[in-house]
Parts: sequence; structure tokens; C-alpha cells
Amino acid sequence: MAASAIFILDLKGKVLICRNYMGNIDINVIDNFMPIMMKSEEDADLSPVVIHGSTHFLWIKHSNLYLVAITKKNTNAALVYSFLYKIVEVFTEYFKSVEEESIQDNFVTVYELMDEVMDFGFPQTTDSKILLEYITQQGHKLEVGAPRPPATVTNAVSWRSEGIKYRKNEVFMDVIESVNLLVSATGSILRSEILGSIKLKTILSGMPELRLGLNDKVLFEITGREKSKSVELEDVKFHQCVRLSRFENDRTISFIPPDGESELMSYRLNTTVKPLIWIESVIEKFSHSRVEIKVKARSQFKIRSTANNVSILVPVPSDADSPKFKTTTGQAKWVPEKNAVEWNIKSFPEDIFLLWCSQWWPTTVRLQAFLQITFSVFIRTKTFIQTTLKGGKEFMMRAHFGLPSVESNEMEAKPPITVKFEIPYFTVSGIQVRYLKIMEKSGYQALPWVRYITQSGDYQLRTN
Repeated sequence: MAASAIFILDLKGKVLICRNYMGNIDINVIDNFMPIMMKSEEDADLSPVVIHGSTHFLWIKHSNLYLVAITKKNTNAALVYSFLYKIVEVFTEYFKSVEEESIQDNFVTVYELMDEVMDFGFPQTTDSKILLEYITQQGHKLEVGAPRPPATVTNAVSWRSEGIKYRKNEVFMDVIESVNLLVSATGSILRSEILGSIKLKTILSGMPELRLGLNDKVLFEITGREKSKSVELEDVKFHQCVRLSRFENDRTISFIPPDGESELMSYRLNTTVKPLIWIESVIEKFSHSRVEIKVKARSQFKIRSTANNVSILVPVPSDADSPKFKTTTGQAKWVPEKNAVEWNIKSFPEDIFLLWCSQWWPTTVRLQAFLQITFSVFIRTKTFIQTTLKGGKEFMMRAHFGLPSVESNEMEAKPPITVKFEIPYFTVSGIQVRYLKIMEKSGYQALPWVRYITQSGDYQLRTN
């Protein structure tokens, strides 16, 4: 069992919406929730589960609302909290912002949604794309002659409707990896990890089945393939459409995809990552009246790759003023509210040909390999591109600031340098889509397109 009842309260504990799914509790029991919460806050003993006798309140706070699930029996707490956060996502899809006013203005729609997302205490359809097909803000209540709920509500494939048709069938897949990195002032890596996700945009008719093959290390060990080109994925999480039993048996990712955009899977690699963009910073003070900051940025990724929209945020003393900048490329500006200099580089290394190529260019798996070979040959044969993309490409930025004539005796903490960037056609982990097969009973032809992107996550380098 999940929950006997769901309540939505304002910050004072007033009930805005409630739904008693099982009828086994007195709805007035919610009056005990807020006093217990206030007492817990005073005692600094706030818990996500509030207990009153045999009644358990499982709650979350969103904006100026409390969403509270009540149960009297042993329940799956993880399922309840997952449901509460999911219902917030559904409300956000409908009302854009979820707060007291939007709940009051749309109470009819909220009641309809609460009736559909849970049945007798068990979560049901929580996919907003499916709910939007038959519960609309305009209609409020379902009337006679209104569209009937699609088969997905009771169908095993609850994330996709039947009868979808497109003139052109395509699948766009993005393999996106975010690099989290923390480097000490001495240059040693204190923390590094890769957070990856595979996102889909599906434009397919009917009820197709897709099979995705990756260079998964476990799969390669099972089949006896070469291990050097494989990737060991950790903390893998799949969309509900993926057949988990099939994946556990032979590592095949088989699924009927949702229509439109979705995240197929996410993963993590807790591994040592070589900094893709290395930053060196030197700060010099002159007679306590001015300061000069020298920053050197160096690329440390593959020769044929290009980082786009690079932004380097360099902290400066909080009392600095009168900025002057000089850069070998890009533009620098002072951001006083952050006490930092922001150095923006559109393309790193800066090359017209690769800047054009790095724009979104959908490629099939085979075409991706062809382009990589073509780029490699082009780089070897064109002297001017070879010079531009030489390893260890560096750019410089200098910033001059004035300082007050009276120096403060207080030691000011030095925040780290933060870097943001995006590198297309590249994954730092080396993950690859080996194949993406599309099978549909009508036998239509569909094109799969794959794009790889590496981007910065929490990417920081400390300075002396």
C-alpha cells in the first residue's frame, strides 16, 4: 500500500485540496500535522516523517505548499515520496508554477488529476503527456462526448498512446556527459566524476520496438570482445519503458519509446578525469594600490575537438575597482555582483572550419564514423588547420584593478575558478552507440540520428 490520503496545505497548515483514497482515516487528523511540525522546528528535530499515534504523515515542501501523504499501515516510503515529487511535476506541466494561487485557481483540474494519478492508495498514470490527452485545463470536468481516456491508462505501455502517425519517421538521440571536477591549488585532482544521460526525441508511428547497443564492458566480457574499447557504467537508471529483465539477462537495452522527448537512461562513472581545460592564474599586488591578474587557459582534449561557449569565472578582491582587460581571444568583463571577471571564448581552439562543423549536425552512427575519419584526414593534409589545432593550445587574459589605499587586515577567502564549456562530437568516457535498431510491424523505414556532447558540470580549479 502507498497512501490512504493525500493533502495539499498552505504554509499555515490550511487544507487547500484533499483526497481520501481508502476511506480508512478521519480527514480531521490532518489538524495534528502542523502543530507537530512547529514543535519539531523549535526542537531542531525536523523529520520527513511525522508520527501521531498510529498515523504517519509523509510530507514534502514545494514553494509555499506542503504535500502530505497519510498512512496508518506499513507502507513503502520511497514509493510515497517518489509519487509526491511526481505529482509536483504533473502540476508543473499543467500550471507552469505550483503554488497556493495556482492550486486554488485550478482546483477542478487538480481534483481530476488526483483521481487519475492514484487509485485506492496505489500510484497509477503519472505521465503528464498521457494525462494531457484527456484532462485539459479548459474543460475542467470530463463531459459527455469528451475524448475517452486512451488505452495507455490501462495498457501495459502506459507511457505511449496507440495510433500515433507521422509522415517521416525519425529518432534523435543525444549522449550527454557532464564532467564534475575539483582541482587543488597544487594541481592535484581532489574529486572527479562523469554524469551521463541518453536523451531521445522520438518521431515514430505506431508502436515500434527499439534496441540500443552500447560498448558496455559487462556485455563485452560476456561476448569475449576487446575490453579496451568498452565502458563500465555505474548507477545506471532507466526510463520505465526499458525491459529490465532483458537488460539483466543479456545487457540488451530493448524498449518501446515514449512519443516526443524523454530521458532513456542515466549513468555515472566515478573515475579520474584529466582536466579538459586547464587554468593557471597568477595574482600580483603592487604597492597595495592596484592588482594584476594573469590567467592562462589551455585545452587538453583531442586535437580534432573544439570547446564551444567557454566561460571562465575568475574571482577578484571584493574591494577592486577600475577594471582594464586584455585578451588574446574572446572578451572579458567585470561582474561586480560576483566579485569576478568573466572571460568568454566562443570557440576553443578558435577555428572557422571547426566552428561551423561543431554546430548541430545530426549524424547516423555510420555517418558519425565517416565524419571522424574525414576530419582526421583533413587535419593531416591542411597545414593551417594543423597549426591552429596543435596540442596544448593556449590563450591569455590579463586584468588590472585598482585597490583602496588602505589595506584591510582581514584575510579574504579565495573562491575557486569555475569553467563552463561544451564539446560536441566527443564523450570523455568513450561511450559509443554501436547500433540503434528500429522495428515496427508495418515495416516502415526510420532514420536514427546520434549526437555526442561533453559539457561542464561542477568544474572548479582552486588558486593559491
